[in-house]
Order: sequence, then structure tokens, then C-alpha cells
Amino acid sequence: MVKKPNRKKLIIQFLEYMVGGGVYFWSGYAVFAIFFSVVGWDWLWAKILADFVGWNLNFLVQRYWAFNDPRLKHKAVQISGRYIAITASNFVIDYLMIWGLKGLGVTPYLGFFVTSGFFTVWNYLWYKFWVFNPNRI
Repeated sequence: MVKKPNRKKLIIQFLEYMVGGGVYFWSGYAVFAIFFSVVGWDWLWAKILADFVGWNLNFLVQRYWAFNDPRLKHKAVQISGRYIAITASNFVIDYLMIWGLKGLGVTPYLGFFVTSGFFTVWNYLWYKFWVFNPNRI
């Protein structure tokens, strides 16, 4: 029989997930601002670096805090592979969204906020039910 997760535990997990998302967003936003506005890189290269930093920090928070489960202890290769797969998909979707918004005259800074709304829901579902789900590994 499958045990139903308790509501309080799910809420706490979602809040922890949001902290990880905040770490990704704000660290990436800061890196982007420095390399786009201060250093003068093209938006694409600044965003690639920003995402690299943010994705790595986000992985640490999600894996070892928000979705921490003792059953995942010896599953680093599988979890990392899944995280990389979903992150690569996100990369394509995110960059197409930012590029499209930029084409409409929306600054990449605002584009970060627009795409983060989409990815907040999208990633939570993928992380919860596939990437960090001990019953699926």
C-alpha cells in the first residue's frame, strides 16, 4: 500500500524547493548583471555563465535539502543524469523564451522574471516525480 504524503511535509518541501529556486534565480541574476552590464558580454554568454552557476547551486539545495531522502544515497549517477537531462531541456526552452521576449523588445532582465514563473511549476513537478523520486530510480 502506498502511503499518502502528509500535507505539512509537502508544504515544507515546496518551501525548501522555493529557497533553492531563489538561490538559482538570484545568483544567476547577479552573475548575469555583472557580465552583461558591467563586463559587457553579449546577453547569451552572460546568461550561459549565470545559468551554470545557478544550476549547480540549485542542484545542491534540491538534492541535499528539499528532496533529500536516504534512499537516494547511492544514486548520484542516476540523479545527476536526470538533473542534467531536465536542465538541458530547460536550457532550450528558457533560451527560446528569452530570445523571443528580447525580439519583442523585452529586456533580458525582465525575461528572467517571466521565465522563472514558468519554471517554478515545471521544475517542481519534474524534480518531485522524476529527478529526485526514490521510487523511480
